[in-house]
Amino acid sequence: MRNTKNKELQAKARKLIPGMTQLLSKRPDRYCEGVWPAYFSRAKGIEVTDLDGNTYLDFSIGGVGATVLGYADSEVNQAVIEVINNGSASTLNPPEEVALAEKLLELHPWADMARFARGGGEAMSIAVRIARVATKKDTVVFCGYHGWCDWYLAANLGKKDALDDQWIAGLNPNGVPKGLANTAIPFYYNNIESFKESVAKAGNDLAAIVMEPIRNYQPTPEFIAAVQQTAKEKQVPLIMDEITAAFRICNGGAHLKLGFEPDMAVFSKALGNGFPSSAVIGKKWIMDYAQDAFITSTNWTERVGSVAALAMINKFVRTDASVHMQAIASKVEETWKTLAKKHGLDIHIGGFNPLLHFFFAKDHFVNIAYFTQEMLKEGFLAGSGFYAMYAHTFEDVDKYAKAVDRVFAKLSVLIKAGKVKDFLEGKPATSGFSRVN
Repeated sequence: MRNTKNKELQAKARKLIPGMTQLLSKRPDRYCEGVWPAYFSRAKGIEVTDLDGNTYLDFSIGGVGATVLGYADSEVNQAVIEVINNGSASTLNPPEEVALAEKLLELHPWADMARFARGGGEAMSIAVRIARVATKKDTVVFCGYHGWCDWYLAANLGKKDALDDQWIAGLNPNGVPKGLANTAIPFYYNNIESFKESVAKAGNDLAAIVMEPIRNYQPTPEFIAAVQQTAKEKQVPLIMDEITAAFRICNGGAHLKLGFEPDMAVFSKALGNGFPSSAVIGKKWIMDYAQDAFITSTNWTERVGSVAALAMINKFVRTDASVHMQAIASKVEETWKTLAKKHGLDIHIGGFNPLLHFFFAKDHFVNIAYFTQEMLKEGFLAGSGFYAMYAHTFEDVDKYAKAVDRVFAKLSVLIKAGKVKDFLEGKPATSGFSRVN
């Protein structure tokens, strides 16, 4: 397996780009630094070719969940190419943003209006800004991961590890104004007592309840009822962060199937199938307040994001993509369970179908790095996570299963001998947030 150009560019990136990459989840140290290729030259379907010409089937996190249909989907690309040729931006507005608003509201009949941006983090900030304007209050209670912006990281100003149990540990609030301390209070998913405690801490300054509809567990009916009843009693908006969950288990936000009735919902990632696109939808009573705040950006009016989102949604709905993705993920999950048992490996499987992950009960970061290293040799991008894409086929999963069988067999022998680290060609995987050097 050639890895010369990949390594050379990683070394250059360390010197030129603080943090090496723009996204924590794409740093090579999250997989197996020294072996993980990090950069790609071409991606199509589920095939990814790196700078050295190695081609892999992607059974990892599928563009970090952004390319829900698969890489370079022909329908989405064709729609984008057409508008690029006709001009992606001008002094006037793209009509497609009106069509996208109609489409999202059609899928989510509870909502009345929509605003658009291009990134998930900024879309979440838009939603929180609107909520604070509407309620004339400042404090947000939340659970889950919601991005890099000040309103969210403010949770770590008062207690530096407040966000550790939400999704990513060690998030540093440096640069977040200290005056924002106590304006973001976390609670735990499916934990009604924790939720009530966070609301009590917010007191009369409660501006919004923000949460992901699902991450690792199904919500209990009691938890859903407690959250929605509190939102109504306190007269604050319930905001669903659908950036990760949407367009996975149904045609639209996961809340549609889980039973949540939000006042606002935020979308990104899958929305553009790899092209930057994000949306905030909501009920008229709260969305109207967007006009009472300064929320505006030139690149939110470019044409590609809206066109890509429309094309993605149309294909996703027409093909019933969520059904196929869940079937694919179920087969991958069964592969992990069956082969782990066969080879005597102790693993824990989590996430929600079709976004799954597994962890080794002991020495996870060494073992998963070895797994990644050997799967690369088998022709797969693979780690502890698997995000199904519509482009995955059952034949692909069969190939993946045979490769996992071979790698799990080798790993089992090394674990019993206590020698996994001795055969690791790169570095153990890492977790949490830290400096690259």
